[in-house]
Amino acid sequence: MLIETNVGGALAPSLLLYVMVSIVLFLVTDRVASAIGFYRIVWHPALVRFALWVGLLSALVLLTRPGVVAP
Repeated sequence: MLIETNVGGALAPSLLLYVMVSIVLFLVTDRVASAIGFYRIVWHPALVRFALWVGLLSALVLLTRPGVVAP
């Protein structure tokens, strides 16, 4: 995870790329959760949304580290 990636001639930290991908995944997941009415049954929707994004970011980082074979 601690590598820099060449993006159009500029070096970008890998965490920046992970954040951008996790935001896209979050937006898709958030739309689905809103469509099925998931946020109506939780106590604090904003906190659940933040936890969902953090979970997606963490899963993305952990599943893409070198030396890890996905099941």
